[in-house]
Amino acid sequence: MATTVTVKGQVTLPKAAREAAGIRPGDRVVVRARPEGGLIVERETSEPDPQTVAENIKRIDRAIAGLRSSAIDRSMSADEWMKLLRGDD
Repeated sequence: MATTVTVKGQVTLPKAAREAAGIRPGDRVVVRARPEGGLIVERETSEPDPQTVAENIKRIDRAIAGLRSSAIDRSMSADEWMKLLRGDD
């Protein structure tokens, strides 16, 4: 896939490349130079929010504790499992 660099140094990423990289309108990209020449363009990924990570760990811990206890009915439906894992009360 080839594209043209404008006088401002801008390029349009071909649709197939954007789709393959999961890049959507409004996404930020990281451009890195390769030591042997050329560039790498990647969708920027942000670090996960620590509070969200902590909340998810607590949910998983609760689910594991529930699995270890005799209180869990092993015939639970998929919806019941999802409520347990998501922390829906």
